[in-house]
Amino acid sequence: MSPGAQRAMTYVMAVLGSLTVLWYVRSTGMLQPGAAWLELSDTESSVFGASLGLCLGAATLLSTRWLVGRFGWAQRLHQDLRPYARSQHPVSLALVALASALTEELLFRGLLLPWIGLVPQALLFGLVHQVSGKSRLAWMGWAALMGLLLGALYRLTGSLLGPLLAHGVVNLGNLLYLRSHDPAPRARALGGLLGHRG
Repeated sequence: MSPGAQRAMTYVMAVLGSLTVLWYVRSTGMLQPGAAWLELSDTESSVFGASLGLCLGAATLLSTRWLVGRFGWAQRLHQDLRPYARSQHPVSLALVALASALTEELLFRGLLLPWIGLVPQALLFGLVHQVSGKSRLAWMGWAALMGLLLGALYRLTGSLLGPLLAHGVVNLGNLLYLRSHDPAPRARALGGLLGHRG
């Protein structure tokens, strides 16, 4: 089994475990998610949450590309994360992207946010996103910011659909971007007289 398939299977098992724990906690009344910041019907909550989630996902993808194009710390982070994405087939990346989005949203927004609050779950979300090398703090900070935004989206609408869609879009879009884009400057051929061979 390839490393990507193994990772996908791990996420599938984590999804099943998270769903079981979430169902038990919610069914026994141990955690109450609290009222959403907006008063919406279930349908409005889902539609509005999904719309905001897709917008947040698109804005995050655009900001990622802008940051990688302009800042050294973002380019270093891209280079540190790139080896995993380059070694995987796009289908494996899609499975990992979707499974990790589902697992992390169920755990952090569905289970931990009602229990420990918006900011602590975001900080914990940042802490569990670890990479080796100099980009560790940048990756943790970026993940914590995303945890805060995804958590705020959940609290705003009371629906996990928006955070799930945003997280899935960001994961898939950025994994494919990591696979296809090398931010290192390309070597340029010498032009003019220096590049001419007679």
